[in-house]
Amino acid sequence: MLICLALPSWAESMDEQLGGVLRLRREELGLSLRQVEDKTGISNAYLSQVENHKITQPSPSILQKLSDLYDISYSRLLVLAGHPAVDNRGRKAVFFRTSSGLKEITREEEKELLDYLRFLRMKRSEK
Repeated sequence: MLICLALPSWAESMDEQLGGVLRLRREELGLSLRQVEDKTGISNAYLSQVENHKITQPSPSILQKLSDLYDISYSRLLVLAGHPAVDNRGRKAVFFRTSSGLKEITREEEKELLDYLRFLRMKRSEK
């Protein structure tokens, strides 16, 4: 199970959208749309449409290329694009999203969340 508890600055917003996350990350890396095109083979016109929310569900292969270049979790991009996400073992990914008031979750809080999740699953299996 993949758990993303504390999101980096480019992915903290509760109302985040794929295009905005990709644009912000590209800008953080100092890349132009043409440079991304050169590195990934994805046309800059297509990338612009994704960043401007005209294309909201790019294919998983496009997302994989952007994930590699931008160093963003592939599973995270799949979720933002509305695709089912899987972790590296082929299981569905789970993301805990924090409200805008919670920027980071401590290790202790992460452990407590996982313990509670185990408890809920155990309780469900007893029924």
